[in-house]
Amino acid sequence: MNLATLDTSINQILQAGTVIPAHPLALDENRRLDEARQRLLTRYYLAAGIGGLAVGVHTTQFEIRKPEFNLLEPVLKITAEEIDQHPANKDLIKVAGIVGPTPQALKEAKLARDYGYHLGLVSMGGLKDYSEKELVERVQSIAAIIPVFGFYLQPAVGGRILSYEFWRALSDIPNLFAIKIAAFNRYQTLDVIRAVCSAERKNEIALYTGNDDNIVNDLMTTYEFSVSGKTAMKKFVGGLLGHWAVWTRAAVELLERIKRTDQRDGESINRLLREGIQITDMNAAIFDVANAFHGCIPGIHEILRKQGILKGTWCLNPDEKLSVGQKEEIDRVCRDYPHFTDDAFVSNFLQQNRIQTLA
Repeated sequence: MNLATLDTSINQILQAGTVIPAHPLALDENRRLDEARQRLLTRYYLAAGIGGLAVGVHTTQFEIRKPEFNLLEPVLKITAEEIDQHPANKDLIKVAGIVGPTPQALKEAKLARDYGYHLGLVSMGGLKDYSEKELVERVQSIAAIIPVFGFYLQPAVGGRILSYEFWRALSDIPNLFAIKIAAFNRYQTLDVIRAVCSAERKNEIALYTGNDDNIVNDLMTTYEFSVSGKTAMKKFVGGLLGHWAVWTRAAVELLERIKRTDQRDGESINRLLREGIQITDMNAAIFDVANAFHGCIPGIHEILRKQGILKGTWCLNPDEKLSVGQKEEIDRVCRDYPHFTDDAFVSNFLQQNRIQTLA
């Protein structure tokens, strides 16, 4: 079977590591797609200096696939158009979320491929009736259509716990080039990394943190294991994160600073680790950890609303809204950690784009 191939230059960027925000969905007060602000949001990420975008993922709201909304294709199309029009489009990784049972996932993979997406971020969530062997076979089928970005989604937002053996089998798929680990759990994170380190393809698979609760630690740590009596090491090279859907310019600067940090410079390392705790505190407010992540997506929207990019915090599911006290927590972290926001950057961006985009 001939596999879809990943462009060499795109793979080089992927393996080197970059910032890939998980793209939200812009809605109006009637909970309909606000195309102007959807495009503006994409342009904001591009202006911030990202290396890629992921759309059709959890942050975009899985409900976009429901027949009553039918928004998967429109958001894939809009994002692809904005990236393709950007001067640096050859250096931008387009990632499309792929979910559902195998027949649905294959249709989504073909749709993503047809719109020029480089990789499919393949979720294993919502498939409780599938054995791990069947999940691996599903990914193999998708990989024949589009290169694969594996995805460990935490159970709290619809994922499932997967074994070391599952990730070890997944790592042998020739067309899998990266894995996003969003387990929000140290033990499960180690399962994936150890599995990749044990695979012959370990140097062909880039690790991206999706652990929004542990961003800086993930990016700064070298994970080391003994494999067949030899030392094997891997690092997270970048992030594909819902957290990076906000304050994105600051996220780009953070990853650049982490990459520049000399691992022998204890003072710089300690400062970054302290900052990592602050970023986790910010994430707790955005993702509504106090209420079991119920307000996770509205929390992202609230930051973008405060900055003027989105008009409101509406979600397709009317029950998905800010929790009691969440707005106050978001205001607190914005006040306490202004050095990790990008309000001035967004203000300048909006001044340059508002008339032509939102008129």
